[in-house]
Formats: sequence, structure tokens, C-alpha cells
Amino acid sequence: MTFIQIVPHVGNLFQADRVLQGFLRQHVPEDVLAGITPSLEEMGGLAATHLAELAQRFRKSEPELIPYDPWGKRIDQVLVSPAWLEFAKIAATHGVVATAYERKSGEYSRLHQFSLAYLFERSTHTYNCPLAMTDGACATLLAHGNKVLIDRAVPHLTSRDPKTMWTSGQWMTERTGGSDVGISETIAKHSSDGWRLFGTKWFTSATTSDVALTLARPEGNPDGGKGLALFYLEQRLPDGQLNGIKILRLKEKLGTRMLPTAELELNGTFAIPVAGLGDGVRNITPMLNITRTWNSVSAVAGLRYGLALAQNFANVRVAFGAPLSQKPLHLDTLASVAAELEAATHLTFTMVHLLGKEEAGTISDSERAALRLLHPLCKLWTAKVAVSGASEVLEAFGGAGYIEDTGLPQILRDAQVLSIWEGTTNVLSLDSFRAIQKEAALEPYLELISKKTEAVLPRLRVAAQAARDSANHAATWYQSTATLGAPFLEAGARRFALTLARSLALALLCNHATWAENHLHDPRPTVAALRFFSHGVDLVDDRLQNLNEISQLALG
Repeated sequence: MTFIQIVPHVGNLFQADRVLQGFLRQHVPEDVLAGITPSLEEMGGLAATHLAELAQRFRKSEPELIPYDPWGKRIDQVLVSPAWLEFAKIAATHGVVATAYERKSGEYSRLHQFSLAYLFERSTHTYNCPLAMTDGACATLLAHGNKVLIDRAVPHLTSRDPKTMWTSGQWMTERTGGSDVGISETIAKHSSDGWRLFGTKWFTSATTSDVALTLARPEGNPDGGKGLALFYLEQRLPDGQLNGIKILRLKEKLGTRMLPTAELELNGTFAIPVAGLGDGVRNITPMLNITRTWNSVSAVAGLRYGLALAQNFANVRVAFGAPLSQKPLHLDTLASVAAELEAATHLTFTMVHLLGKEEAGTISDSERAALRLLHPLCKLWTAKVAVSGASEVLEAFGGAGYIEDTGLPQILRDAQVLSIWEGTTNVLSLDSFRAIQKEAALEPYLELISKKTEAVLPRLRVAAQAARDSANHAATWYQSTATLGAPFLEAGARRFALTLARSLALALLCNHATWAENHLHDPRPTVAALRFFSHGVDLVDDRLQNLNEISQLALG
């Protein structure tokens, strides 16, 4: 009889997710949790069935650019897959953006919303991207208080009606680069009917979105970020024609291939200033805080789905006379991935919880400062966990993990962009310095770690102490190295940032494990904390870096 391998599968993604459920049970009041659980279970079921089936059926259906109609008229129409259109409807109907702004659960509304997004992301070919930018645009408009734009756009951006909901793009990257937006070349010219934009946007995700926020330099403004202004634009005019926008080409990418990403030319695009005619880089901060949170949630969501498949596969795949679930080395490998993911999930949803408290006005000054530092740290580290974890997940399937029609390679390809979107690892490492220098965020961050490790299980005391010691070591390194000059500080920025992220993640694991054993009699979070601790937390190098040697090695 010919052997046919059993296909791995997962059930309801919420019901099967011990880590997310555990976090919510610890931090959300019972009555609030009871109110939001049905929506999470519904989304978990959709993600495992309808959404997953759509994703698999249309996995090769990539966006197509139709530049001209049959008679030669320029139309620049982007066709997307039926799956992409269905994802949009489900996201709107289930309030994957709207839930945060309805605030029915008070300070827990963001936890509700991002739990939905976490479940939704797993089977939707990164549809979280346009949702992230939609959320970011809404938060930015509200933060700057532009009543005209708020009245015009926010009801659409937060609608649950697929017919009226808008999504937003975020057009920052130009030929000059994405990280250093201060050298953007797009010009804003004032005319009798308002502002018109002229320039090229080299990388625009979610090109089919209804509106976008973008940066441009009003004529006469100085160079640099202060000379840029933040603008709002709608992609189409009332008559349905594109708003001075020419789609030059769709990008051919490593991953996120169902997501329409394009290079655009703006030639007289009508736009409205969001917050004055300067300080554009500073004015996009509310957007970045939101989109970086989405990036972190998407990172742990994608890896959770891959790991769930690998765990199921271990039970059904027989090799060398027994299931993989009976092979100690295979289990040890999966346990390492699971521990890193559990830590990353707790770090991510702690950030989400603090964001919700900030928006509800219940956050303390110390928590707010810690959150400012947590935004870049969480985004940069969770992206790295997603990529390394996805690689292990694929390997756990052997050759099947390398075959496209299993859907597994997409997990790794889509993860790789997460360390690039919304700031690369190095850019965010330097941003952590700015949070410390401008927001005095380091001490509150250390206080948060200390608070989370005040009372832990005896078995976890050494791990908890390591969390405190590693964070304090990073702080000491920062203070001493800062006296040597910016180049020395910059050279160690990545190790510093990763240490702070891993330190808080370990503290959170210890805290949750203690709660879980006391309230749920569940030892698994303790095992996860100890495994994560064994991987190492402190990555700071105290040796004085020889910058010439670094340069010689790096550049060959």
C-alpha cells in the first residue's frame, strides 16, 4: 500500500492558543473577557476554515496592473484577487480596526482589537498591512485634531460596513530611501485650489487603498525633516479618476505577494496638510507607534500559525518507526521555538495593553515613558523572532517545508519583511536611544522589569534576577559608553536594544508563569520561562569596540 502523508491542520485558532488565552485571563477582568471572547472564538474559527481556504485557493493570485483600457486611455487599474476582496469584507464586518475606536471595553479595547488582528492575520496573506496603515492614519488624524479631516475620513476608516469602510496607505519611501525620510524629494506646491504634490513614491504598500498619508516639502521650506509636511490625500477624485497619480509598476517582492505594492508618480496630486506646513517627520509619530504595534502582532501571529502546524505535524508524521512527537531532539527544537514565541507574545501584548491604557487615560507617567521605549524594542525583536522561528518551522517539515503548494514557504517569505517595515532593526535600535534621551524612558523601563519580577515562584528566582541584571547591565553600558562618543554608542546599539527587549520579555514570562501556576495550576509557562532564560538574555559587549577593525571586517 502506498504511503500518503497526513496533512497537518489546526482547529479554532483562538481556542487552541494557550498563550493568548493565558495573557487575556491574567490581565482582562472576567466580565470584560466574557464579553469579548465570542468575537475572538468566531474569528479563530474563520481563520482556521474560510480564511485559510481562501488563502490556499488564491495563493498564486497576485495583483495585476492594467495601465490602459482597450482604446488606449490611461487607467492604471490594479486588480486584486477574490481572496483579497473577501479579506477586506471580513476585516470590516468584524471590526479589526473599528474595535479600537469604539472603545466598548475601555482600556482593554486595544487588547480586544489586536487579539482579533492576531487571529485574522494568520490566514490572510498580510492583509494586516492595509489595516495597520488605516489604524495609523486614524490615530494620526485624531492626534492632530484636524476637524475637517477627522469628519471627512475617520467615520470611513473605522466603519464596520464593507461598502463604506476605507483603508489607508502610508507613502513615505522614495528613491532616496525609506529610513531617512528627511531627504524626501516630493514637492508640495500651493495653487488657487489648494496644495498639489509632485514627486515619486518608490514603495507604496496597499496601493489600492482609498486614502493615504504622505510627506512632501512645501516650496521654500528648508531641507531635512523639519521642512517636510504631512499631507492627507484621496486616491481618486469625485468623478472616479485617479488624483494626479500614475502607477509606474507593481513591485516584484520576496514575500507579501498578494499585497499590491507599487511605485507611483505624483503629478499635481491634490492633498491637504494634516498638521501645518512643517515638522512632518515628527508629526508621523502617532502613525509609527500604531503601525509598529501591528508589525509586532503580525510577527507573533505568523509564527504562532507556523508552530501550530509543526506541532500538529509532529503528531501525525511517522519517521524511523515512531511519530516525531516521540523524538526527543525534535521536541527540543520545537520547545525552543515555542519559548521564544511565548516571550515575544507576552512582550507584544503588554505593549498593546499599555497602548490601550494610554488611549483610555488610565496609564501612569512611568508606564507612558516605558511604552515610548517599548515601541521600537518590541517591533525590532519580535521581527527577528518571527524570521528565525519561521526558518525552524520549515525545517521541522523536512522537504515539505520547501514546497510552495504546502503554503509553508510563504510563512518565511512573509516574515522577512517584518524586520524592514516600519524601521529596520538598526534604525529602531537608534530610535531607542532617542526615547531614552528625549523621554527619559530608561529608568521607567527598568522599573517595569523590576515590578514584574517582584514576587515569582522560587523556581524562577534565578531567571527573574537575570532579567533585572541584564537590563541593568545594558543601562550601565549605555551610560558609560555615551561618554566615549556617539560612534561607540551606535556600534553597540543593536546588542543594547535586543538585551532590553529580552530582559523585559523574560520578566513578563516569570510574572505570568507565577500567576498561571497559582491560578490555573498550569506549569507550561514556567517551563517556557526557564527555556527562554537558558537561551541567554544579555547580549551587551563591554569590550571597547575598535571602530577601525569593525570597518575592516564589515567591508572586507
